[in-house]
Amino acid sequence: MARYIFITGGVVSSLGKGLASAALGAVLQARGYKVRLRKLDPYLNVDPGTMSPTQHGEVFVTDDGAETDLDLGHYERFTGRSANQQDNITTGRIYSDIITKERRGDYLGATVQVIPHVTDEIKNFVLANNDDFDFVLCEIGGTVGDIEALPFFEAIRQLGNDLPRGDVVYIHLTLMPYIPSAGELKTKPTQHSVKELRSIGIQPDILLVRCDRPIPKAEKQKLSRFCNVRESAVIQGLDVSSIYDVPIAYHKEGLDLELLKAFDIKDAPDPDLSQWEAVSDGIHNAEGKVNIAIVGKYTGLKDAYKSLSEALIHGGIANRVRVNIQWIDSEIFEKDDPAPFLEGVHGILVPGGFGERGSKGKIAAAKFARLRGVPYFGICFGMQMACIEAARNTAGIKKAGSTEFGQTKEPVVGLMTDWIKGNVKQERDKNTDLGGTMRLGAYPAQLVRGSRVADIYGTTKISERHRHRYEVNMAYRKVLEANGLLFSGTSPDGKLPEIVERTDHPWFIGVQFHPELKSRPFEPHPLFASFIKASLKQGRLV
Repeated sequence: MARYIFITGGVVSSLGKGLASAALGAVLQARGYKVRLRKLDPYLNVDPGTMSPTQHGEVFVTDDGAETDLDLGHYERFTGRSANQQDNITTGRIYSDIITKERRGDYLGATVQVIPHVTDEIKNFVLANNDDFDFVLCEIGGTVGDIEALPFFEAIRQLGNDLPRGDVVYIHLTLMPYIPSAGELKTKPTQHSVKELRSIGIQPDILLVRCDRPIPKAEKQKLSRFCNVRESAVIQGLDVSSIYDVPIAYHKEGLDLELLKAFDIKDAPDPDLSQWEAVSDGIHNAEGKVNIAIVGKYTGLKDAYKSLSEALIHGGIANRVRVNIQWIDSEIFEKDDPAPFLEGVHGILVPGGFGERGSKGKIAAAKFARLRGVPYFGICFGMQMACIEAARNTAGIKKAGSTEFGQTKEPVVGLMTDWIKGNVKQERDKNTDLGGTMRLGAYPAQLVRGSRVADIYGTTKISERHRHRYEVNMAYRKVLEANGLLFSGTSPDGKLPEIVERTDHPWFIGVQFHPELKSRPFEPHPLFASFIKASLKQGRLV
């Protein structure tokens, strides 16, 4: 029977609850346990799919097509277990389900209320399909005190009573700020946060305290007394130079051991952290470096490209080099020559995006890479802009464009109106709702034998995750291929474009899918490993 760990946050947001949850899951996994991680988000959106990347960060897509919170990317990267639609829920989805049931008459005339109807839906979500796991870690989004999170806190409070005694542990993540003028680490924010949590009926078993310097024993004792937590259960979460150091750091601080004590587990096997030690060694003892430019439109918030930046780091680990990322707003190239910005980089990556803003700059980046022989990696929108650039500047189709930007006489990129998912035909048009209606999740692709991508993957059959509404128009395939742009990957029926590559370039690849979503620190995605390898070679030529 599964045991449950609820991770809450206090004081301020963005302390790293998702990272802490993922790291703890990784350490428990290293002890031989089967773990599952779930995210409970209090916002009213049904999912993050229609939320702005500059507000919420990236949308992480699972194999089964769920658009989820970016923390699920941390869960996958740290545990290697693929998440699914059952691992992320929002207030919006809960209320949507409840209202559907109420309209259908499922409540038999009862007055529908937050307690018990909303809290019961949350509890049902937490408890569902966990028979195969030893531990289920549930992260509650937001911070204690947020009004929208109250139903979630109430639900996990009730679960503490519903489940057998000893099967639930509460971990509260807080901040311990250092005040330079006083020369002290302050415990008061954590005290107030725990007081707020206790006022709604939850007593934390473990305090995980984020700090930028070691916590003195006196302050640990103070937190123990005022927060009603054992001193040994006050765990400092010191800042580290790489997120992949966190599992080892938290183990050294005794987080997993204290958790096992809270569950009264006495015979747990010692953790095997060798793969994390190898990852850490690869990062801290790199034998070189490469400079990669990410030319994107959401560069103001790095979390908008979180999986992307992590996948580049994984590619660096595979090549034992440090990856220096230069974030460049693509709109700059709409006014200025890209050369001064890109002269010193060893590789150019153009990521996904939506809308016309910044598209001219991405096209300019693709042109620079093509003409200068710089490794180019175009992902989703980045592939589409590379095809438009090729159509305009090598195939002579000067008015090549995308219907995403309005009407065009040469729709090299257009709205994807139908495709097959499983055995069911999916159909969309310009009037279809935006939320959850894209081509989402894992789809198979067939690679051209002897192509660069087939050599990189080591196979001609792959499966990758998608999230897009527009695609390259296959009617332009022949003319683009006649001018050096090979369609080296398509859907199995040959109707949908998946990968293009330039046959006249050292390394120029565009993919319609998002390979960054499947990259892991201990299993880097082959495209990212190859891209960094090619960029490293380019760096030696510069």
